[in-house]
Amino acid sequence: MTTGRNAPRRLSIFGSTGSIGQNTLDVIQQLGGRENYEISVVTGNENVELLAQQAKATGARLAVTANDGKYKSLKAELSGSGIAVAAGTAGLAEAADIEADWVMAAIVGTAGLVPTLAAARKGATIALANKECLVSAGDLFVKAVQNGGGRLVPVDSEHSAIFQSLDENQRHAVERIILTASGGPFRTWSRAEMANVTAATARAHPNWSMGLKISIGSASMFNKALEMIEAKHLFSVRPDQIEVVVHPQSVVHSMVGYTDGSIIAQLGSPDMRTAIGYALEYPRRPKLNVERLDFAKLSRLDFEAPDEKRFPALRLARTALERGGLQGAIMNAAEEVAFHAFVEERIGFLQMADIAEAVMDRMTATDGAHTMDDVFAADAEARRLAAKLVALNDKAA
Repeated sequence: MTTGRNAPRRLSIFGSTGSIGQNTLDVIQQLGGRENYEISVVTGNENVELLAQQAKATGARLAVTANDGKYKSLKAELSGSGIAVAAGTAGLAEAADIEADWVMAAIVGTAGLVPTLAAARKGATIALANKECLVSAGDLFVKAVQNGGGRLVPVDSEHSAIFQSLDENQRHAVERIILTASGGPFRTWSRAEMANVTAATARAHPNWSMGLKISIGSASMFNKALEMIEAKHLFSVRPDQIEVVVHPQSVVHSMVGYTDGSIIAQLGSPDMRTAIGYALEYPRRPKLNVERLDFAKLSRLDFEAPDEKRFPALRLARTALERGGLQGAIMNAAEEVAFHAFVEERIGFLQMADIAEAVMDRMTATDGAHTMDDVFAADAEARRLAAKLVALNDKAA
């Protein structure tokens, strides 16, 4: 397939070994591969074997592992290939410095902040799958994109749906943004039933195929909480204009409500490649080999209000939005520490929200983010407090 361009577009894939990264490479291959796209950079973390395979298959100029300890292994895997190798934060900085027209920002966690921000400042189109860029440093990141002259295109299925449903000529008439949530594997469970669930149970999403962090975030609804904060920065709406509705079938990916009572929604089968392809070729819609939605086979579409008592992450997001400042960064950092503690069986599933809330309440006096140093300082302090709470739980156990 050809796209009609005179020269291949230069792409960088930050987080190529994760679920989003692998789907991105699949979409690129569907749309012509090297004939239409020049892959400048691929980055990963632990899985250097896969990273090396991707680098060779795409002809990337540079392969970066975020793990310094994996540098020698990656170097050995790519020996004789002519592909440059780098590692750690310095390697990610080098990756961000390479010119690219389009960057997939899919590094999970705060590790993705600096390289994505650097790419934004250089004027690249940022296909944003990393939540922390907007949750932790939303104002700084949006300003960097604007000053760099680039474009921000969301990749999360919900934000992509809103992006597709939002008529730029009708921004004045936007009344509300409605994010849909599947409800995850525990949608109908009581708090008592959720108290003793394991990470293996929590990661089993009923509709989507995702990595561990995102899957458990879906189960706890912390993913949706982060998406609420992202939506404020992506679409320049007030916190009171952001709604969440539970939609178990994951067919309606999100909606925009207008002042005339109209609701514009984006529907499709639950496949991340649709949102990725849209971000890659925006504003042109590409032809993708994904499952088509068959309305005749849809027996029902259900919607229900979320229960913030069973899923307090949504309430914490509203608190962060109301308080402003660095509360998004604080909530995110505390939740990341709590997530790892849950996976390591040091705390229970419900304690993730308890720890995040306790840290947020202890750090209410923080000012807004003027620099990335402010963001990292708040992030570090939130992690320290969260780790302390996890340690106290260890002693109590």
